[in-house]
Amino acid sequence: MSEYVPTIGLEIHAELKTQTKMFCCSKNDADATEPNVNICPVCMAHPGTLPVINYDAVRHVLRVGVALGAKLADYTEFDRKNYFYPDLPKGYQLSQYEYPLVSGGELNGVEVTRVHLEEDTASSMHSDASVGAGEEISGATTIDYNRAGVPLMELVTEPVIKSSRQAGDFARELQTLLRYLDASEANMEKGQMRVEANVSVAKVVEETPLRSGGEESPRLGTKVEIKNLNSFRAMERAVEYEIRRQTAILEKGERVVQETRGWDEGKQATFPQRVKEGSADYRYFPDPDLPSLKLSELPDLSTASLSGTMPELPWERRERYLGLGIKSDDAQLYVQESALGSFFEEVLELLKGDETRILLASNYVANDLVKIMRDIEKRDSGYQSKISISAENFRKIIDMVADKRISSRTAKDLLVETAKSGRDPEEAAKSENLYQVSAGSDFEAVVMDVISKNPAVVGDFRGGKAAALEYLVGQCMKALKGAGDPVSLRQLLKEKIG
Repeated sequence: MSEYVPTIGLEIHAELKTQTKMFCCSKNDADATEPNVNICPVCMAHPGTLPVINYDAVRHVLRVGVALGAKLADYTEFDRKNYFYPDLPKGYQLSQYEYPLVSGGELNGVEVTRVHLEEDTASSMHSDASVGAGEEISGATTIDYNRAGVPLMELVTEPVIKSSRQAGDFARELQTLLRYLDASEANMEKGQMRVEANVSVAKVVEETPLRSGGEESPRLGTKVEIKNLNSFRAMERAVEYEIRRQTAILEKGERVVQETRGWDEGKQATFPQRVKEGSADYRYFPDPDLPSLKLSELPDLSTASLSGTMPELPWERRERYLGLGIKSDDAQLYVQESALGSFFEEVLELLKGDETRILLASNYVANDLVKIMRDIEKRDSGYQSKISISAENFRKIIDMVADKRISSRTAKDLLVETAKSGRDPEEAAKSENLYQVSAGSDFEAVVMDVISKNPAVVGDFRGGKAAALEYLVGQCMKALKGAGDPVSLRQLLKEKIG
């Protein structure tokens, strides 16, 4: 065991999918390109305006709580989190402090502390310094208030994560869950999901009582929060760097400073931003303009009612795929990639429980179809939203392979052809003479011709080199334009070579 042990907690924000913002009727549009068009007197904090709670945003967070197996609040209220910054038009943020909507729960083996609802801030855009009229002009900062007031879910984990990999796995699973629940697109590139990591490192010491099993127990070290993490890999690298940085400080006998640090992607290092605030610095108090909520008085928001709206959850679908014998990596691919997952579900429906064909189909989807779609994405941009072959045509190709009417090589070629043209694969196989042959005078003539043209390889096979036979099979397949049955070819070659 290492002398120093890291402890990691995550704070994850996700913008929720609603028609309007959290407390007003301004449009919630993450794709808006023109600044300051989705604003109104309420989200711009004009005097005399009053906020109204967005019902759909509350419902989204409660459904997340149901998925986590958490406790849903009976009573909740919104608080003012007071701080001054240009991206906060009110001078405070409406959030939840003492009474979150969701408490407890677990995801991917990590305990969740709470999930609460708040409003997002505006977007700050910083231009680089430039030179003009013979003098240096400092960079400017502009504010786009389109995002101000967008419903924002914040999930906080317990400080129980022990590695960057575990942190990354948790964040990816949460992103997948939010998409399954249709609660958020959770696109990190668009800022719809933001991850902050709290990292501390402490020396392992023996304590009494010890943990179960007699393990040594680490004390928690000084917490450092890392911001500006715009991808899962960036978060994992930042956590790894911070563990190394704090460990080096402790090994020198120095103390880690509690602070907020940013992540510099170019330097692959964290850097200090400000001393970490405590909750008292924000002067939380209940917002006087918003009513408290007694959720038990709203039947549609009860645990029982919300449970009836839940789809198959990511881990449930993953287990179902594994139960069919699908490889773990492929099951994860179908769970995370919504377009591929939906396509595979259509194929499963058509295959009607045929296990052999299901495993064959999974192999072609996870390997060949993914490659085809990535090639199309490079050219046309976007396999995420559309698979360019119908499930019915894909099923026909699987049936032809399973019934040994076409070879695996031919199936791959047909898949490419059908994905590009939309042709019926059975008609294409017939018109192009692609159906597999395993007997007949032409078949035998090809075998004899390959044997006669490759005497040295035939000699190698007779001398015990098994790979020589596969070379001869390949030459036969080439002559038959991929339409030969490899099993029959091997058998006939062995017979003719003697």
